[in-house]
Amino acid sequence: MKVLHIEAGRHLYGGAKQVLYIMDGLARRGVANLLACPNGAHIGAAAGDCATVVELPMGGDADVAMVARLRRVIRAHRPDVVHIHSRRGADLWGGLAARLAGVPCVLSRRVDNPEARWIVTAKYRLFDHVITISEGIRQVLLAEGLAPDKVSCVRSAVDPAPYLRDYDKAAFRAALGIAPDAPVAGMVAQLIPRKGHRHLLATLPAVLAAHPTLQVLIYGRGPLEAELRAAIAAHRLQDKVRLMGFVDDLPAQLGCLDLLVHPADMEGLGVALLQASAARVPIIACRAGGMPEAVVDGENGRLIDVGDVAALGAALIELLDDAALRQRMGEAGRARVLRAFSVDAMCEGNLAVYRRLLEARR
Repeated sequence: MKVLHIEAGRHLYGGAKQVLYIMDGLARRGVANLLACPNGAHIGAAAGDCATVVELPMGGDADVAMVARLRRVIRAHRPDVVHIHSRRGADLWGGLAARLAGVPCVLSRRVDNPEARWIVTAKYRLFDHVITISEGIRQVLLAEGLAPDKVSCVRSAVDPAPYLRDYDKAAFRAALGIAPDAPVAGMVAQLIPRKGHRHLLATLPAVLAAHPTLQVLIYGRGPLEAELRAAIAAHRLQDKVRLMGFVDDLPAQLGCLDLLVHPADMEGLGVALLQASAARVPIIACRAGGMPEAVVDGENGRLIDVGDVAALGAALIELLDDAALRQRMGEAGRARVLRAFSVDAMCEGNLAVYRRLLEARR
């Protein structure tokens, strides 16, 4: 079997890492992978061991010529299945290219934001099957009219190996100039509005009143960076909140946090939540999208309602007050990730969809 994977992201964030996991697992199962990605995309450099990489211009939703470029790739390499992993025009133009070439096409849906029913009816006609990374996203699509037999949930996964280590929290704090006994909370997300950084900043004055030595580390890049820096300055939080940017050694740092905060307005699942659980870090997240599938309230963290700044502050104070509770939740989180979010299960789920489509064609 040969599968053409289309990933339009330029950076190796959560979604692109999932594509790498899938291609690596498929390659170990004897599948030949072909990856179409933008010129210079980070995933292209990382995928050499598990896929043949074809770089080409991908200009987003307005790049109609992407149809012709992807059709040429399909003609040249003759894949059995096309699997589209992202939006940014890749979904629409990739789906059309596969349809014109007569090749079965699968779309991975990674976000839970709703679409108009007429868009769902028109666009999703291009795809033979849709794979959602959480049951929450699947329910969104069903509510918008997608037929149940056309959409399956195959949850995202995380490779736990980099996080199954002993973390030296004292050395981590010393390297950052943080006091040895200061609690450290973190947030790992693109700097975009829907991730909810504003909710975290809004609740910090109340939390700092109870825990004045708290340090907050915000990991990630994005268009909100300047706005967040201004908000941090406006709230006089420069000594309490640091923008860490994108770090290559996140697995070496994540387990040094005392807790992870993810107050997103919407989230397909949240790979950072799985990574934190693998590193035995308790989590505060929201009851939205697939987050309740990654975080069970009272087991490996706390869930709050979207935008509830008071509840976010209360959850932060509760976990910062109780080291034993944080430890119990951290251990439960690791056990949950190892049990329910394995890379092997994700690869087998995707492969099963491919096989069903090819069998139906035969």
